[in-house]
Amino acid sequence: MKRILSGIQPSGTLTLGNYIGAIKQFVELQKQHPDAEFYLFVADLHAITTEQEPKDLRQRIRQVAAMYIASGLSLEQTTIFIQSEIKEHAELGYLLQCHTYMGELERMTQFKDKSKKQTTGITASLFTYPALMAADILLYDADYVPVGEDQKQHLELTRDIASRFNNRYGDFFKVPEPLIPKVGARIMDLQNPAKKMSKSDASDKGYISLLDEETSIKKKIRSAVTDSLGIVAFDPENQPGVANLLTIYASLTDSTIEAITKKYQGKGYQEFKNDLADIVANTIMPIQKRFFEIMGSKELENLLDKGKEAAQMVAYRKVEKCKQKIGLGRKK
Repeated sequence: MKRILSGIQPSGTLTLGNYIGAIKQFVELQKQHPDAEFYLFVADLHAITTEQEPKDLRQRIRQVAAMYIASGLSLEQTTIFIQSEIKEHAELGYLLQCHTYMGELERMTQFKDKSKKQTTGITASLFTYPALMAADILLYDADYVPVGEDQKQHLELTRDIASRFNNRYGDFFKVPEPLIPKVGARIMDLQNPAKKMSKSDASDKGYISLLDEETSIKKKIRSAVTDSLGIVAFDPENQPGVANLLTIYASLTDSTIEAITKKYQGKGYQEFKNDLADIVANTIMPIQKRFFEIMGSKELENLLDKGKEAAQMVAYRKVEKCKQKIGLGRKK
């Protein structure tokens, strides 16, 4: 049985970009792989690479888990759990740091980008977290990991670390393969399509939260940046705003971009945006309703308890075997 693994940070409000690029893809993967098992975790250890308010962080951890469930996951196929509740993530993360080179970490694009924004108080964990990310994956012998383009580099490093370990100690870690969606892997900011839609952005005009009210959702789509050409065409270089909206449209309707552009040939942006605003709102509102039902019941806690138990069993065995391979402790 193949195993597919994914995680998402509770570092801010979940956005439409998170839904299209991660959550929806995970739900679709379950339909495409009915015989596979899925491991899904809330990556709260990664969230604390930057300063977090404890009360808010705990709330967001539960919200991320609830949003995944509300989005239509098959709970029979899914083990859902919280990363920090499985101590082996941190333990294996350190063991893999010992097999990761400084030069590899220095080349990580996300570290470069974040360190430019945060010029003071940069934590060591912000530099070393790709090793923890590798541990997240290798701990569960994942066959496949769904990733966006911005995370592909980290998965490549994970593969390198796994191969290096295997070459030294014998075949032990499964080397995972990436699953990159053809459409919707990277949703951009609605006001600045040159940057990715971000849940941690200071302004909320550029992103749609999965907890936004319906009127706010539609308003943000209708006010999204386009251009003066007035042509609904997919041209990321010359029409990045329209290209981003077309990507959202295609991702939520499972249509091709070619079919959408043909539909709006000879029509202006207003009709296109109005239709897209309805599509986005009609996608999010049912999920939102289910989300609030889950947050107000014991269902979420029961699922997380069950997931913790299942993940703990797999993680403990893997780390103990890893320590034996390395030569740590007293062999039993």
